[in-house]
Order: sequence, then structure tokens, then C-alpha cells
Amino acid sequence: MRVLEIVDVGKTYAGTALFSDVRLTVAPGTATALVGPNGCGKSTFLRGVLGTEPFDRGRVLLDDVELDERDPAVRAAVAADIEELPAFPDLSVREHLELLARAHATPDPGTVVDAALQELHLVPAADRMPATLSSGQRRRFAFGAWLVRPRRVLLLDEPEHHLDDEGRTWLAERLRAERGAGTAVLFASHDSVLVERVADAVVRIGR
Repeated sequence: MRVLEIVDVGKTYAGTALFSDVRLTVAPGTATALVGPNGCGKSTFLRGVLGTEPFDRGRVLLDDVELDERDPAVRAAVAADIEELPAFPDLSVREHLELLARAHATPDPGTVVDAALQELHLVPAADRMPATLSSGQRRRFAFGAWLVRPRRVLLLDEPEHHLDDEGRTWLAERLRAERGAGTAVLFASHDSVLVERVADAVVRIGR
């Protein structure tokens, strides 16, 4: 049943340990929340899991195989919203999401993108350039990037950021739906209500 297994990982900056010997497993259909104060290393931990900023020690396994973000099988399985989504200046919101859907071989990409735009309340902004969006719209645009692609593992860094109360309610419901669909969810959050509503397990990062 294991999908994502993180084994005794650690990270040190300037001789000071951000975290050490962290071990956790995120099984299909479960969600684990990373909590802790600002600067404790939650974002660094997620980047380490994804492989964009490697841990100093320890291992990350996907289906019992060392996770390598360069591997096409890993890119097909793992969706992440850890840093701001890069955008092409001459592509609209809809065009970006269609490009991502097609790149990940999503069946019927046009229908999937239309559904995502509707769910995210981005239909009025669909033909705008991402640079013109408000901070809340950009947050929802980033959600669209993983909504339009297949995923077995979902990594999110403070997904509640820039969302109003309605948006946070939607987010909790969506992450619960992800669990129900069998996705393994690992997310960092400062929102105790979101953590309580979504997480099966809570892991504190840092000291």
C-alpha cells in the first residue's frame, strides 16, 4: 500500500540542522500535514521530497524505488505546487492549462480544462494572461496546473495562501476528494482548520 516513503531525511544549513531523521509514509488515499513555525524548513522539506533541493541524508522512495524527479514515471505520478507556477507571457490561462493537460496525456484535455476553470471560478479570466491575475486568482491558477493532470501523489506548500474563507472551504473539500480518489497528499500548512479537516497524520518539522 505504500506510495511515498520518506526515510530518515535531514537537512543542515550553515552548520545548523533544520530537521533530522524525519521518517514518514503517505499511503494512497491519505493526507499528511507538515506543521511548524515560519522558517522551520517545511518548504525545504517538500522540495527535498520532490528532489529539486536534495536532502543531505536519507532517502525518498516512490513505490519502493528511489524517487528521481528526472524520471518520466515520477513526473507522471507526482504533481506539486511548491513554488509559483512559471508562465509564458503570451499564453492565456486556458492555453497554459491545455498545454499542461496535453503534456501529461490527460484524456479529453479540453473537457478537463473547462471543468477545472469552472471549479476554480476562473472562467471569466480564462482568456487573460496570468500576469494580469490577482493574487487569489494566481493561487487558483496554480491549483489548475495539478487539477488538469493525472496524479498519484500531490505535494502542496501552504495551499491556503491568498485564499479567502470560501476558497479555504473549497480547498478542504477538494483535498478530501483527492484522498477519496486514492491520491497520496503531503502538504505544509499554517491553517489549523485545514489540517484538522484534511490530514490523517500531522508531522512537526523543525525544533
